[in-house]
Amino acid sequence: MTMKVFVPGDSAARSVGADAVARAIRAEAARRDASVDLVRNGSRGLYWLEPLVEVATEQGRVAYGPVSASDVPSLFDAGFLRGEEHVLSHGLTDSISYLANQERLTFARVGVVDPLSIADYRAYGGLRGLERALAIEPASVISEVTESGLRGRGGAAFPAGIKWKTVHDTQASQKYIACNADEGDSGTFADRMLMEGDPFLLIEGMVIAGLATGATEGYIYLRAEYPDAYRVLTEAIRVAYEERLLGDDILGTGNRFHLHLRLAAGAYICGEETSMLESLEGKRGEIRYKPPLPAIEGLFGKPTVVNNVLTLAAVPLILDRGAAYYAGFGTGRSRGTQPLQLAGNVARGGLFEKAFGLTLRELIHDWGGGTATGRSVRAVQVGGPLGAYVPHWQLDTPLDYEALAERDAMLGHGGVVVFDDSVDMAKMARYAMEFCAIESCGKCTPCRMGSVRGVEVIDRVVGDQDRDKNLVLLEDLCDTMIHGSLCAMGGLTPYPVLSALRHFPEDFEPREGAGGGAGGDERRRAGGALRVVS
Repeated sequence: MTMKVFVPGDSAARSVGADAVARAIRAEAARRDASVDLVRNGSRGLYWLEPLVEVATEQGRVAYGPVSASDVPSLFDAGFLRGEEHVLSHGLTDSISYLANQERLTFARVGVVDPLSIADYRAYGGLRGLERALAIEPASVISEVTESGLRGRGGAAFPAGIKWKTVHDTQASQKYIACNADEGDSGTFADRMLMEGDPFLLIEGMVIAGLATGATEGYIYLRAEYPDAYRVLTEAIRVAYEERLLGDDILGTGNRFHLHLRLAAGAYICGEETSMLESLEGKRGEIRYKPPLPAIEGLFGKPTVVNNVLTLAAVPLILDRGAAYYAGFGTGRSRGTQPLQLAGNVARGGLFEKAFGLTLRELIHDWGGGTATGRSVRAVQVGGPLGAYVPHWQLDTPLDYEALAERDAMLGHGGVVVFDDSVDMAKMARYAMEFCAIESCGKCTPCRMGSVRGVEVIDRVVGDQDRDKNLVLLEDLCDTMIHGSLCAMGGLTPYPVLSALRHFPEDFEPREGAGGGAGGDERRRAGGALRVVS
């Protein structure tokens, strides 16, 4: 009897030895004359248990982890192919509390299916959304997306349905769907996980977007540092053409949609939608003036839907189950679910998909197990390197767009990075300005020059050089960057700086031996974050 065994091919799992585990299982099975069908699935997102090996039994899939290659012989000895007990056993995978208590809508198949099996994709509900979209009018598809409350998951949180309707209503000989997969925010890895673990979902979402708006060409702009995602997507697109999910006759309906995969230019600024469009056109990645909006004049001057991976991946379920079903999750104007990526100084890092409304405290302590060091949480950065620092006394803030905005913070792409009480917040504020100085496209003065001056001013504050005057200057500089920058790169950089100043003023006091933000008191290590799971 052939037993099916799952070993993740996810980048994070591979980085901690999943390939060696897979080789060891094949070798051990051959040595014992055991018949094994080994599937390289996506990750379940419980990264502290990776490599997480699963075996399909009559009772369901049984999980073991974290497994190393040296553990494989003892797993066979214990009878893991039958789901027997072992010190690394976690019982039935679906009963693991971290999975059982999630609301996995977008990530329902990730870690479950063979990512490149279209049969698996169909068996677990794939293509039902596309089939419905093909059966109704484009305006009805857009209406479903609008009524679901789906907002852009890339950071801006703009209502997806409004963007789609604008492209639909704009007359043009050619329209495009551009998927922004240039996932560059610190502590974020959801896009990568989904592309590596369920690529057909993204393809289906893009085809639906094309049908709804009249776009017949699509581009995935993929982060250059994601070779595994590139490999998986390349093969998935080939299979999709073979199965007529892409091409000139989608599922035999006569509808047309072609999809192209492009590697990004390796610049953080290309995650901004207009910089991404410039890069796709073969130009230097720098922002465009708006208006016109990309929905009216986007890629090659044509109407273009620019959406993040998670936004497009949410669409098939909305079409399959209906707008009301999706909108039934969440709170207020934050509808549906958010794949939250927990990283930094945390005991259990990974991806948790939950309905909007979970608090930071619940995420960090109930799901993440607190800090990896066992020390107290001091601050949490939500929304990437340009997100504000939320202090420990505000951890009861719900993770939704409006609640975070009330704290002068943002959800962004759903990345949450934890810092313990060893972090030096003056160094973190300095890092934000330095990051902007390095990654700015240089087109506008507030961002290009403001970030450089920001580093210098923070150094003077910490070095006790005209401290009070420089604190005033720093706040004025931040105000100029917020209101004068052409895009969010310069406009959001002040948020981590100002939040650090507001909540942790003691860290900006002069310290002995300070020669600038990079020196001084070593009682607080820059970052205080032991590791970022990505």
